[in-house]
Amino acid sequence: MKLFDSHFRIIDYDFPVKKNNDYMPPSFKVNDYLNHTQQLNVVGGAIVSGSFQGFDQDYLISALNQLQGQFVGITQLPASTSDDEILRLHDEGVRGIRFNVKRGGSEDIALIKTFAQRVYDLVGWHSEIYIESKQLNDYKEIISSLPKVSIDHLGLTADDFDDLKALVKQGVYVKATGFGRIEVELIAAIKELIDINPDAIMFGTDLPSTRAKRPFSEQDIELIQKHFDEETQEKIFYKNALKFYRISE
Repeated sequence: MKLFDSHFRIIDYDFPVKKNNDYMPPSFKVNDYLNHTQQLNVVGGAIVSGSFQGFDQDYLISALNQLQGQFVGITQLPASTSDDEILRLHDEGVRGIRFNVKRGGSEDIALIKTFAQRVYDLVGWHSEIYIESKQLNDYKEIISSLPKVSIDHLGLTADDFDDLKALVKQGVYVKATGFGRIEVELIAAIKELIDINPDAIMFGTDLPSTRAKRPFSEQDIELIQKHFDEETQEKIFYKNALKFYRISE
């Protein structure tokens, strides 16, 4: 089975990394990622900027230049970023912007509506949001108004999971990632979301699983394979993500 890894990080201390909530992540360079995934049929993926990387773009461009395959970058930017800089990053392979509500380190979500629309109109970027389902009630009207958006880690919490389901009904994508950090009942949650929209769920390793209670393992993939038919697996593991990230098979 092919895999488009919709959510992982590269952490390279040759570039700026800063403490976030008293946490410093482990080094996890491109070669580390390739070694961890060598047994997986990874055809591409999305490198996601973390709270501890702030607005640094150099590490992301370096990683994209090193990886072979259909890889894209998901970055964090201040709303004051110029059009020229956004266009430059697009040329380097960046395809989305991230808002980190849970950890900070990104632009304030209060600016998401105007900023997300601006980058979408300029270069077609979507928005990715790290937020707990229990926080969605405060933001769901704004999120549902965005042109294209995904939510990380199945919304993390079982509380107010219905708010996440409501957003999926409105076209929001959800990443089935970070199994070692979520509180929802994994398979039941995925099934509920697939029943709403089978095209909305995207798998990712979440490597190197920073701050998770347990790291990613191949058993996470086997769990999906055990509970879903082959057609659904193809959607979860790569087809939905290729569509979302606008990548040809």
